[in-house]
Amino acid sequence: MSGPGLLVFVTMLLAPLALTAILSLNVFNGMEGIQNVYSLKNYLEIFSDSYYLEIFGRTALMSAIVTVLCVVLGVPETIIISRMRGRWRGVFLLIILAPLLISVVVRTLGWSILMGNNGLINKGLMLFNIIDEPLRLAFTMTGVTIAMVHVMVPFMVISVWASLQKLDPQVENAGLSLGASQRTVFRRVVLPQLLPGILSGSIIVFALSASAFATPALLGGRRLKVVATAAYDEFLNTLNWPLGAAIAVVLLVANIIIIVGCNRWIERRFKSVFEG
Repeated sequence: MSGPGLLVFVTMLLAPLALTAILSLNVFNGMEGIQNVYSLKNYLEIFSDSYYLEIFGRTALMSAIVTVLCVVLGVPETIIISRMRGRWRGVFLLIILAPLLISVVVRTLGWSILMGNNGLINKGLMLFNIIDEPLRLAFTMTGVTIAMVHVMVPFMVISVWASLQKLDPQVENAGLSLGASQRTVFRRVVLPQLLPGILSGSIIVFALSASAFATPALLGGRRLKVVATAAYDEFLNTLNWPLGAAIAVVLLVANIIIIVGCNRWIERRFKSVFEG
């Protein structure tokens, strides 16, 4: 019964990844194009060139910041919404999930207008005398991070919401009735049950942030490159497809290593805390 699904998975995902990995080993010549010669030259160039190392470092930093902010904002939002009455719960849940219903290009262009020197954000801050001159938000890491958090928070909310639906309110009430404080009940009863949702949401947010293209490209511009935009430039501007494929493969492998490593580390840390 799983044969058709496995076939689709292999055809639509594993086969393109395998072809990309093979392409990344081809040697590229500026005059003759892609050569039928295989080498690790592209990977050596990525790991030996400070330009690419800086891009990977910037991407990792941005993804980590976005993930932390989504946890800080998304978890309390989900808990608050889950305790609202039915009508208001649906309204606020729709508001939070609204960014997913809008095209990424339209959403990013909207943020670029808001963050401009004459945008609504700067005008509002200057109107209340919070700042004396416009803040530079567009084409900066701060602006890209804000826009990324806006679209990634819904993924965190969805993941934590799924865990909250399995939470029995009577267990929390039992802890309170036995004399535990709200903080202790949350730390020892609620948080351990939310942890799988937080971890899965963090993995989704980090992976999507690290591979995001449209938002960093439109808000970051040419000067603030991330891995996805660097691979795009290699494919379409310099036409160095093997180097672009190598960048994509390194991003995929780095994503897997970071996600699996952080997942295991966090699970061990929380397990030791809760058991202690």
